[in-house]
Amino acid sequence: MTLAHQKARPIKPGGVYPAKELCSQCGLCDTAYVHYVKDACAFLNQQFDHLETQSHGRQRDLDNPDELYFGVHQTMVAARKTEPIAGAQWTGIVSSLAIAMLNQGLVEGVICVQNSPDDRFQPQPVIATTPEEILAARVNKPTLSPNLSVLEQVERSGMKRLLAIGVGCQIQALRAVQDKIGLEKLYVLGMPCVDNVHREGLQKFLETTSRSPSTVVHYEFMQDFNVHFRHEDGSEEKVPFFGLKTNQLKDVFAPSCLSCFDYTNALADLVVGYMGAPFGWQWIVVRNPTGAEMLALIQDQLETQPVESQGDRKAAVQQSIPAYEKGVTLPMWAAKLMGVVIEKIGPKGLEYGRFSIDSHFTRNYLHVKRKYPEKLAAHVPEFAKRIVAQYKLPD
Repeated sequence: MTLAHQKARPIKPGGVYPAKELCSQCGLCDTAYVHYVKDACAFLNQQFDHLETQSHGRQRDLDNPDELYFGVHQTMVAARKTEPIAGAQWTGIVSSLAIAMLNQGLVEGVICVQNSPDDRFQPQPVIATTPEEILAARVNKPTLSPNLSVLEQVERSGMKRLLAIGVGCQIQALRAVQDKIGLEKLYVLGMPCVDNVHREGLQKFLETTSRSPSTVVHYEFMQDFNVHFRHEDGSEEKVPFFGLKTNQLKDVFAPSCLSCFDYTNALADLVVGYMGAPFGWQWIVVRNPTGAEMLALIQDQLETQPVESQGDRKAAVQQSIPAYEKGVTLPMWAAKLMGVVIEKIGPKGLEYGRFSIDSHFTRNYLHVKRKYPEKLAAHVPEFAKRIVAQYKLPD
C-alpha cells in the first residue's frame, strides 16, 4: 500500500472542534498535532505578521499598494503551459510543478487532494509519491478539505522533504507546526481561495446555478464575471455573477470562509491562481527564494507575460456591498447584459484581483463585526483593515 492510499485519521463524527463553527476543517485537529491548535489555527490566533516573517524573512510592506493587496512577493507573472495537461482545470501548472519536484528528487512526497471514489466533489487528502498519484489530484475541489489530516503519515514515513499544496487556512496552520513534523525542507505551493462550502452547500449551489448539476466536473468564478462550469461531455456553461440567486446562496458558504482574510495565500512560497491574470492564463506569485527555485523547474514549459492592471474597481465594489446585503438577483437577461458591459469596461488583471479582494474583505469584515464582535480587532489583520477602510459600510 502506497502512502497515497493510506487512510488519514477520520474527521470526528459530530465532533466539536476548538474553533467551533469557525473551523475550516483543515485537518490539523484530526491529528496528534491538535494540541498546537490554539497557536496554529487561523481562526483562533491570527498571526500574519509573525508567520510572514517566518516564511519570507519579512512582513509585507503596507505602503506598497501591490504588497498591501497581494502580500510579500519578489515577482508576479501571468503564465500558461505550452502543452496543457489533459483533464486539468486550466493548463496544469500546479500538477506539472509537483511532478517536476518529485521526479527531480527535491521532495519525497506531495500533500494534495484526490477525489473520494464515491463522490467527485468529496476531497480525499493524500501524500502522493508518484506522478500518477499527483495527476489523480488535478482539478480544484470546491469543498472544505482536511489536507493536514495526513501530517502524522508524513512523520511516520520518515520523509524529510515535502511539498504541500493547499489553501490559506491550511497553510497558516501548517506553517505554525512545520518544525514539529521532523522535516528538513518544506515547500509550499498555494492557491488563492475564497467561498468554500461544505458538501451540502455545494449541492445547493449547483442545483440553484447550473443547468445540469449532476454532470458538473468543475467550476470557477472567472475574470469575465461569469461562473464557468465544465460538464462530463466536455461542454461549458457560463452563468453571470449578477444572475446568481444570492438570496438563496448567502447561507451556503462556510462560516470560516466568511471570516477569512487570506484570499491570496500569503504564507505560501509560490502561489498559482487566476485572479490577477488575463482570461485563460494563470497568475503566479513568487514570494521568496524557495518559490523562485520551484518556478524555475518548469519555466521552460511555460509561456509567460507581465501582469497588467486596467480599470477602476471602487465604484463597482461600493455598489456590490448593499446588493449583497439585500440579496439582489437580476433577471438573467439583465445579468448577461451587465456582465458583457463590465467585461468590456470593468477592472482587469491586478485591478480585477483588487476588485475581488475588496468585495470579499468588506463582506467578511461585516460578517465578523456582526457575528463575532469580540474577535474583530484581533482577528482582522492590519492590511485587511486598510483595504476595508476605503469603503463606506453599513452598520
